Amino acid sequence: MKHGRKIVKLQRKQDHRDALLMNLTCSLIEHRRIRTTLAKAKALRPYAEKLVTLGKRGTLHARRIALTSLRHKDSVKKLFEEIAVASKDRVGGYTRITKLGQRRSDSAPMAFIEWVDAYVPKAAVTPEPEAAAEPVAEEAAPKKKAPAKKKAPAKKKAAAAE
Repeated sequence: MKHGRKIVKLQRKQDHRDALLMNLTCSLIEHRRIRTTLAKAKALRPYAEKLVTLGKRGTLHARRIALTSLRHKDSVKKLFEEIAVASKDRVGGYTRITKLGQRRSDSAPMAFIEWVDAYVPKAAVTPEPEAAAEPVAEEAAPKKKAPAKKKAPAKKKAAAAE
């Protein structure tokens, strides 16, 4: 019996399905939110959330397991250093699926899949130059404004005149 052995096949063979899920997960890690079909988003959710659980462990062994699943060192690094750190207080449910409606070409149901905990990458802090270093005479002088651009008049329809 196949109790608890449900897997979404997405009408693909196992190698193709594994490559698809790996690429979708790498895109999700890189872009934080991706737009895909609802079926692919639902298949991606457990795959991505297991990788976040590995990232929360933070061990070298967990990093190597994630690398076998993703095959991209940059994605694994971002997963462990940014996404897993942002989700450290959450027990599960790291992703959110938002339905978008149907695609125009084939009416396939579309969805966004994104991380629930929005993480902010560390930005380099640049010191601002001191205001005292600027000459005082330039601050007192009024600044000239640039002339406003004029918009071209809209063309009237020739059909109305005929």
